[in-house]
Amino acid sequence: MAGLEQTRQLVTEIPGPASLELTKRRAAAVSHGVNVSLPVFVARAFGGIIEDVDGNRLIDLASGIAVTTVGNSSPRVVEAVRAQVAEFTHTCFMVVPYEQYVAVAEELNRITPGSGEKRSVLFNSGAEAVENAVKIARSYTRKPAVVAFNHAYHGRTNLAMALTAKSKPYKSGFGPFAPEVYRAPVSYPYRDGLLDKELATDGEKAAARAIDVIESQVGADSLAAVIIEPIAGEGGFIVPADGFLPTLLDWCRKNDVVFIADEVQTGFARTGAMFACEHEGIEPDLICTAKGIADGLPLSAVTGRAQIMDASHAGGLGGTFGGNPVACAAALATISTIESDGLIERARQLERLITEPLLRLQAGDDRIGDVRGRGAMVAIELVKSGTAEPDAELTQKLSTAAHAAGVVVLTCGMFGNIIRLLPPLTIGDELLNEGLDILGRLLGDL
Repeated sequence: MAGLEQTRQLVTEIPGPASLELTKRRAAAVSHGVNVSLPVFVARAFGGIIEDVDGNRLIDLASGIAVTTVGNSSPRVVEAVRAQVAEFTHTCFMVVPYEQYVAVAEELNRITPGSGEKRSVLFNSGAEAVENAVKIARSYTRKPAVVAFNHAYHGRTNLAMALTAKSKPYKSGFGPFAPEVYRAPVSYPYRDGLLDKELATDGEKAAARAIDVIESQVGADSLAAVIIEPIAGEGGFIVPADGFLPTLLDWCRKNDVVFIADEVQTGFARTGAMFACEHEGIEPDLICTAKGIADGLPLSAVTGRAQIMDASHAGGLGGTFGGNPVACAAALATISTIESDGLIERARQLERLITEPLLRLQAGDDRIGDVRGRGAMVAIELVKSGTAEPDAELTQKLSTAAHAAGVVVLTCGMFGNIIRLLPPLTIGDELLNEGLDILGRLLGDL
């Protein structure tokens, strides 16, 4: 697999004939409720390249939504998974436990923000981690309510949908949702600045706005937890103004409210720190992780302060597949790869390599309202020329054109007007630059 050439190559139109044939099979066999961003079928993937069944090689600027952070089929991960599969695939940790689960918990306790005693529990998906973090917070505080934020995305299960802000496609028609979920305004510097320049740069002021809503609509006496993505993911890669997160955390600590950081998309070196909370020096009470934890194998976790994590009764947490031994082996190899190969520093390099050309583009194109992000998690917010009005149509056209040109990108945002870039941290400079050049050229053509 290491021999997969790290160059873009188009031998057919996108999608090609083999992918079109598989698309027909998909339509006949798979629920139409599952959407596909790019209708090509993958045959192989490695580093920054996805090769489809027609032999086209596409530049991967998505990483399976921030999952293959260390690169698809990373050598250490492949080796660890092969070795574990040969030993055993499952016993259920709650029936007959195994060392691999404990080792992952130990690593998470070591690398997540916070210096005190910690505990971890393992699950399968980000949504599962989020739901269990709320369970743990309610068990600890004996309070029912939870506050999430505008532009939030926390998953597709019932409580996670309630926490998620965007209706279509995530919530529409799927209610009723879990009760006792409330929403507060997040710090969104670009959009806040259109109304109040000070609000755009003063995180403490933006936090005070949110806290006013929380105190008036919920009240600390009823509030078990506040849950927030340190950088909003699906909501548009919104980096809150400096001071917003620490002020919020300080209020939570003073009011016996558990502060949950949803680092499902931002975790594991993605933002140029092992976890995005580190950029503001905050130590959340609980942290939810998934996506980049195991290089593509399904695994998630909740890690946090021991006294909170141990509040649940024995048997209250778990799940049949949570902390599957093969996924645990992949996670240990992933964390080892991040640390051994200097991928936190690499994410910082990628931030510069991505943002500098995008900022040059923005200087000459007023349809680029904002370029933002941290590390290898960067967004382009597209607006109608001469305004700040979101341009979802242009965003979709650019995404479609990029796919046709062999560059895998994703869209996001409450208004559908954001292109998000999430390359694997192992992508080569030349390949990345080519992908960005293509995006820039296509935007000019549009």
